[in-house]
Amino acid sequence: MTKQKYKYAITILVIIVLGLLSRRTTVLPAATGDALYAAMMYFIVRFFMVRHKIKKIAIISLVICFMIECSQLYQVAWINNIRTTLPGRLILGQGFLWSDLLAYVSGVVIASLTDIVLKRNK
Repeated sequence: MTKQKYKYAITILVIIVLGLLSRRTTVLPAATGDALYAAMMYFIVRFFMVRHKIKKIAIISLVICFMIECSQLYQVAWINNIRTTLPGRLILGQGFLWSDLLAYVSGVVIASLTDIVLKRNK
C-alpha cells in the first residue's frame, strides 16, 4: 500500500469512529453523521482512485450517497429486513430524507476541500 493510500485508510477509520460517536450524542445534529458518512465515502472512493481528479472523486462520491439515499424509497420486506440490522442501518439507512442530501453535499465538499489543502501542504 502506498503512503498516500495509507493516509486515506487512516482517514477513513477516523471518520468511521467520529461518525459512530456522533450517533451516541444529542449535542450534535443528526446531519453531522450524514456529512461524516459522505466524507467517508469520498475517502473510500479516493483510496481506490488515487490518481483521479478531486472533482471526479467528489461527483462519484455524491452519486453513491444519493443512490443509497434514494434506495431508501424502495420499501420491500427483504431490504427492510437488512435495514433492521446494525450494519444494514449504518450502510443503507432507514428512511429517505431530503435533508440528508444536503448533508451529503456538505460532507463531500468538506472532504474535497480538506483533500485540496492536504495536497497543497505536501
